[in-house]
Amino acid sequence: MRKLVYYVATTIDGFIAPPGGGDPSGEPYFAVTPDLVAFIVENYPETLPAPARAAMGIDGPGRAFDTVLEGRASYEIGLAAGLTDAYPHLRHLVFSTSMSDSPGPAVEVVRENALDRVRALKAQDGLDLWLVGGGTLAHSLLPEIDRLVLKVNPWVIGAGIPLFAGAFSPTTFRAVGEKELAGGVRVVTYDRA
Repeated sequence: MRKLVYYVATTIDGFIAPPGGGDPSGEPYFAVTPDLVAFIVENYPETLPAPARAAMGIDGPGRAFDTVLEGRASYEIGLAAGLTDAYPHLRHLVFSTSMSDSPGPAVEVVRENALDRVRALKAQDGLDLWLVGGGTLAHSLLPEIDRLVLKVNPWVIGAGIPLFAGAFSPTTFRAVGEKELAGGVRVVTYDRA
């Protein structure tokens, strides 16, 4: 069965974006260093948006994922950059109760029953499902998250969009891997206990 994998950058104090959201890429606390790019290209090249893949000469199917899931706010980061589908090489689902139509013809908008939709996707054949964010969607899908791959940046920012945004919901994961990158990012992998 496919896994739902929350693969995301975070700060030490568990924030995936600054207060108010938006794209944190390039901020000092989410620096995109050459060693981080090399790690992504080697392990998760399908998680790079299409323009970056094209600039780097990366094509072909994904290694780990064939489907990307994201919340409306995460999706709107791509829209602000002029991309109606930042990941045309993946099946792309956006979970939103406020979007009525998809700006991208290949992007599916899921308006209700997020857990049921994810369970159905997990039961299909294919590679794993990549949950890109955000924190509210991650919390709502927590019962179905099988693995966390956290790119932990060595920063404390004190406030922002949390890794999981929702009600108190203790859930146990166990560390199964860790890789320290030269630029300071520690990639830690956890599986559901």
